[in-house]
Amino acid sequence: MKLREIAERLGCRLSGDGEIEIEGVAGLQEAGPKHLTFLSNPRYARHVKETHAAAILLEKEISGLTLNFLISENPYLDFARVLEWFYQPPRPPAGVHPTAVIAPSAKIGPSASIGAYTVLGEDVVIGSDAILHPHVVIYPGVRIGDRFEAHSHAVVREYCEIGDRVILQNGAVVGSDGFGFARQNDGFHYKIVQSGKVVIEDDVEIQAHACIDRAAVGETRIGRGTKIDNLVQIGHAVQVGEKNILCAQVGIAGSTRLGDNCVLAGQVGLINHLTIGDNVLMTAQTGVAQDVPAGQKISGSPAIENRLWLRSSTVFARLPELEKTVRELKQKGKEHEETK
Repeated sequence: MKLREIAERLGCRLSGDGEIEIEGVAGLQEAGPKHLTFLSNPRYARHVKETHAAAILLEKEISGLTLNFLISENPYLDFARVLEWFYQPPRPPAGVHPTAVIAPSAKIGPSASIGAYTVLGEDVVIGSDAILHPHVVIYPGVRIGDRFEAHSHAVVREYCEIGDRVILQNGAVVGSDGFGFARQNDGFHYKIVQSGKVVIEDDVEIQAHACIDRAAVGETRIGRGTKIDNLVQIGHAVQVGEKNILCAQVGIAGSTRLGDNCVLAGQVGLINHLTIGDNVLMTAQTGVAQDVPAGQKISGSPAIENRLWLRSSTVFARLPELEKTVRELKQKGKEHEETK
């Protein structure tokens, strides 16, 4: 594809040789003379003049740059769009593999691909253009919308509801039992039946080995456009709003409510029954034990405002030195009192 064609399709301004042929896309340091690359993070600007790429997507011009470039309002997004033009993951053909086990009452929309050893329970309903890769299991009573894709070993438990264009990566589990037990007089724990369900709204992606627990009563809900990374745990009756990003190993305890457009970085943990406002950013390994108002950026455990945490973290390494100084001052004060 010629560089000018890419510029036209993206709506970007081109500077340089529009006739050069682009055969693929790559990162700044990996790109070769037939690749398009991009710069979206200023931290990597030093690599721009070192790249071997044929052209680069930029938000604004860089002085002295001799490389062909496209000016984009969102280089990272446009790079993602171009990537789709050069690479499409293989799509299995429509049809049902002979080893699949499908209940007679299950209803599957047109153009579906049902892979080997897939299991669909009674009264399952799946919309059009679904792709179920081998070894996917859908329990009875599940309702799924159009263009659903579930990769191998994904599981959707009984009576859960899934919207349109939802993707489950390998080993994702939707609707596993919530962690609910009542302590008996003899000290043993009595299992509470998890009679609720999980509702996954449109355009959600749940990545590998993430677990979304069903509620004891009511529902656990994941809002439209939310993206959930590998190994995330979402507890029973949690309400996750729209367009959130939950990074790897995030854990959210039961009945917590998360607003819209939040970002929870890796290994963030939230206790139960919290209310988190919209547009909250939690940096990696933040431990949250109280409600968080909208628009906050928090860090640390227990969580505090990010700027305060940054100032505090610079002191941590000096604590032994400061403690020694305090001891010495106390000793001098004591000696001074004794000489009076």
